[in-house]
Amino acid sequence: MTKIYTKTGDKGETGLFGGDRVSKDSIRIEAYGTVDELNSFIGLAVVEVKDIEVKNLLVKIQNELFVVGSNLAIPDNQKDKKNIIPKISEDFFNEAENAIDHYEEKLEPLKNFILPGGTKSSSILNICRTVCRRAERRVVALNNAEKIDEKIIIFLNRLSDLFFVLARYENHVAGTQDIIWKGNSLK
Repeated sequence: MTKIYTKTGDKGETGLFGGDRVSKDSIRIEAYGTVDELNSFIGLAVVEVKDIEVKNLLVKIQNELFVVGSNLAIPDNQKDKKNIIPKISEDFFNEAENAIDHYEEKLEPLKNFILPGGTKSSSILNICRTVCRRAERRVVALNNAEKIDEKIIIFLNRLSDLFFVLARYENHVAGTQDIIWKGNSLK
């Protein structure tokens, strides 16, 4: 039986796909680690979301995020290894935009800023949105240091918009109003 622990990371380094060793706080590790964190929060959302169509969409997103993570785990100097992993599909951008339009059609037009909250599933989807935005920032930082497939940035940008709409939709399905931001209410 293969053991889950290898002890190879005990000194603060980890291995990339292809064998290179890097510090666990490198920009690349931060980028795909944040994508992995997002995937975990989506797993929590899948448990809480009531709508089966939304659940299926979230599972599809989880699978796409594995493709994103595998692409981020391969540095440019390992181009020969890049041929064996799936690529980011531009089809997802269209699917995400269609899903945004589909769910947004069922919602009241947004006229105010809203606060995260309402139902538990909506709150979790808002956490997904913010973690997705952080993942996007980490990926942009990585892209500034060394060029990556820019479709990953587009993917994450569309995805965060989709999470926002899905969070609102979850409140809608539950009959819970969005929480309107009231400005500086501490005055």
